[in-house]
Amino acid sequence: MARVVVDVMLKPEILDPQGQAVQRALPRLGFDGITDVRQGKRFELELEGPADEAALARIREAAESFLANTVIEDFVVRVEAEEGK
Repeated sequence: MARVVVDVMLKPEILDPQGQAVQRALPRLGFDGITDVRQGKRFELELEGPADEAALARIREAAESFLANTVIEDFVVRVEAEEGK
């Protein structure tokens, strides 16, 4: 069994109002020195079998067609953990 993570973030050229709101609030809460915040999504997918190339290809397909809006978002697929390794 493996866990695969898909991180989805707005493309750098896309305005991120939620990230900007967090960035403006941080100094008021005592967290200085943070110059930019980008907010995104994280999906954790548990696989029945190993995270081989075929499984990762299917996850990339799901990310591209369902998990991310590729017009405005980028995504990264990575294996986080494999049971027994």
